[in-house]
Amino acid sequence: MGGLANFLPLLLVLGGMMFFMNRTQKKQQNQRQQLLDSVKPGSEIITIGGLYGIVHEIDTDKGTVTIDCEGVYLEFERGAIKNVKPSDTPVAEVVTETVTTDVADDTVVEEDTTEVIEEQVESEESK
Repeated sequence: MGGLANFLPLLLVLGGMMFFMNRTQKKQQNQRQQLLDSVKPGSEIITIGGLYGIVHEIDTDKGTVTIDCEGVYLEFERGAIKNVKPSDTPVAEVVTETVTTDVADDTVVEEDTTEVIEEQVESEESK
């Protein structure tokens, strides 16, 4: 019984260390997945090989991204992305509304109005 009493605190310390290491690893995996999910066409990225480029196209079926590196288009796996910088290019958003107006007693006129709204995406580096 005396040997078990000496061994039990060691087991508790090792179990606690394993728990916290596993928790830290899961947080890092979640951050990495959020980083990869934030990639959109137009995002500036750096690959694990140190190549700087702009995402041209994302193929979710194959799990690849096509990167524009000064006119040269290269295809990489999504996992090859090391860092993502937010793009500074304006993003256009199209808003379509249908307006219904009564012209006469039984006549209904529907008009589609399309409006393009441009937003400037702010860089986190400028904050």
